Amino acid sequence: MQPAHKLQNEMTPTILIVEDEAPIREMLNFTLTREGFKVIEAEDVAQAQARISDSAPDLVLLDWMLPGVSGVELARRLRREERTRAMPIIMLTARTEEENRIQGLEVGADDYVTKPFSPRELVARIRAVLRRAHPDDVERSIEVDSLKLDPVGHRVMSDGKELQLGPTEYRLLHFFMTHPERVFSRAQLLDQVWGDNVFIEERTIDVHIRRLRKILSPEGHDRFIQTVRGAGYRFSTQVG
Repeated sequence: MQPAHKLQNEMTPTILIVEDEAPIREMLNFTLTREGFKVIEAEDVAQAQARISDSAPDLVLLDWMLPGVSGVELARRLRREERTRAMPIIMLTARTEEENRIQGLEVGADDYVTKPFSPRELVARIRAVLRRAHPDDVERSIEVDSLKLDPVGHRVMSDGKELQLGPTEYRLLHFFMTHPERVFSRAQLLDQVWGDNVFIEERTIDVHIRRLRKILSPEGHDRFIQTVRGAGYRFSTQVG
């Protein structure tokens, strides 16, 4: 079975797992290897820096709490050095307080995942961060089950049949498919899809979501566009 989300790279991305708990490292290694990534491991900051010096990974999966030097401090060091300044970082943390999440992002993390987490969601987050980190990959096809979006040809295919989307619905779907498993408020979608210079009602989002779902519904792909009550919308292959 192919992974639900496929980032169609010619090269296999290398993920560095920095985690001091061996069972978690093993689980992450198994999950990511199964999804087609190359995996290297480190159990503390010293080992992580040695691994990065030997071979710069495409992304660092970094635990917040590490023995001795913390993951947050490693993130700071990576952002200070020219060679690693642009290296994508996803923080793994058991800290759910907003201040802790903000601190992780402020030191340079590209994303964070709170423990316990779904391996499937983590893989989706990794693929999304890699796409953002490598602009050329934004032009590559994205496929979720039998729904395929081709940015170069500006086409959306469903089970091999081309769908007719309006420009707004296309931009909305492209944003969702490149940011899977994340909940976005109407205000965030307005900023990301329409741009912060456009002044329209947030409820306009609902109209375009309904149109997009209607277009995707014949093959059942409308189920990917999920409403999160009181929060907004997300694109997910999980039952929501």
